[in-house]
Amino acid sequence: MSKEIPIFFSTDDHYIPYLDIAISSLITNASIEYTYRIIVLNTGLNNENIVKIKMNERPGFTIDFIDISERVENIRSHFKNVYHFSTVTYYRLFIASLFPQYDKIVYLDCDLVVLGDISKLYHTPLDDNILAAVPDQYVRNTVEFRRYTEEAIGVDPNGYVNAGVLVINLNAFRKNNIEEKFVQLITQYDFDLLDPDQAYLNFLCHGKIYMLENGWNKVPINSPCEGKKNIVHYALYKKPWQYDDVLDGEFFWHYAQKSPFYNQILQNKSAFGDGEKAKKEAAGKEILEHAKRIIASNHTIVKTLCRS
Repeated sequence: MSKEIPIFFSTDDHYIPYLDIAISSLITNASIEYTYRIIVLNTGLNNENIVKIKMNERPGFTIDFIDISERVENIRSHFKNVYHFSTVTYYRLFIASLFPQYDKIVYLDCDLVVLGDISKLYHTPLDDNILAAVPDQYVRNTVEFRRYTEEAIGVDPNGYVNAGVLVINLNAFRKNNIEEKFVQLITQYDFDLLDPDQAYLNFLCHGKIYMLENGWNKVPINSPCEGKKNIVHYALYKKPWQYDDVLDGEFFWHYAQKSPFYNQILQNKSAFGDGEKAKKEAAGKEILEHAKRIIASNHTIVKTLCRS
């Protein structure tokens, strides 16, 4: 068994401060029985930001920045910024072909804090499943999102997973041609989706996803935590670096105080005023209305591809 654990992130310069906190927390709590290669996918970053992130390196932990501009150049025009989803989230769909040396990897979003030992997540037994992930807690608890996943994507809302924390079986990903199928869908159909890459992953990996306890991807809502709270994921629009009342926000600030980006984070929070908050609140309401429009549309994955 390899002692190296590959962990992937993707980012742009905007999210670099939060990537720093995710990486710092991950390293602090990871078992020293393994070595870790942290790979940050990007399409160009400020070198000063790269230098600051690499300050997290220590024995057993390396951080590499891989520019994948050439790989996504021909398809990038199809990537969409939708609500709080940046186009960088699509990069995870290309890991299998870009890194043929790996059979299995962990993928993490930047807007999270790792409180547990990431090696335990990596060693989740996947068998022939393509992914291990946590059912999306917002979807489960929102009528409009439940209807969207079931009627537009064709996936049971109770089994619709959040793609911000993934264990990916790259061998199964390749065997099932997930990347090729994704490229075909996004170029041929370009569906209107609330959560673009997440929707494609749920649709394409349907029936081959191992469900994890939500302690591995606990979102800040008042719902029971299954098992230990290993990862707090500040998904959707309310982030602790913008709002004061985010549940479990104290974990973020614990690591933020140690970050070289701390002053920048404080400045960003101070600049996030009533106008910006009003826009976010409006977007939160609009996404629910958007879900209804997609459900009513004839151009959905379910209606177009006629999944039986």
